[in-house]
Amino acid sequence: MSLLRIRLTGSDDAVRAVMNLLQSLDGIEHVEEIDDLMPHMDDADSSSAGLSDVEGPQLHEIEVDAPNPSTERKVREAVEALAFELDAVAEFVANEEDY
Repeated sequence: MSLLRIRLTGSDDAVRAVMNLLQSLDGIEHVEEIDDLMPHMDDADSSSAGLSDVEGPQLHEIEVDAPNPSTERKVREAVEALAFELDAVAEFVANEEDY
């Protein structure tokens, strides 16, 4: 089984839609949103805190178990198409083991 990681930049609704899509694909047994472990450099006391031009789409990381390369390719194509429709950006993160 191949572990595929997707970084999705977009709204919470876009993330839910992508996760629902992934769970509906044949062969996919595990879909999980991974917590963001990196602290953000936002300072609550900053003069720019909460301004609309500082806030933007959120970054989410999704982990998917794909049983074979064919299913992995279907996941990539489906996520890219849906992300485009939802004005989100999907980035597929390569495993270090692949290099």
